[in-house]
Amino acid sequence: MDKQTEIELQAAAFRRLQKHLMEDRTDVQNIDMMNLAGFCRNCLSRWYQEAANEKGIEMGKDEARQVFYGMTMDEWKANYQTEASAEKQAAFNTAFEENVGKKD
Repeated sequence: MDKQTEIELQAAAFRRLQKHLMEDRTDVQNIDMMNLAGFCRNCLSRWYQEAANEKGIEMGKDEARQVFYGMTMDEWKANYQTEASAEKQAAFNTAFEENVGKKD
């Protein structure tokens, strides 16, 4: 397979993952994804931001999230985010530190 086809297939798989998380499974909470898989929608938007920055495209966290989510974080939270239990929040803190790093 040539490199361009590989890139196109990877991009298509990413778009399908994004659609799955943003349209098909809005019921799945970011905290549950982070606790189980070590990444969530915010991680995906951060990776998108990092890729843009590596290409010389200035993009901040909020802009990257809006591109990935298709809406602002405030809109996403209002429409889809539910309250997390103390146990889930504690597990998240551990998962975040293990997979992302210490919180600022």
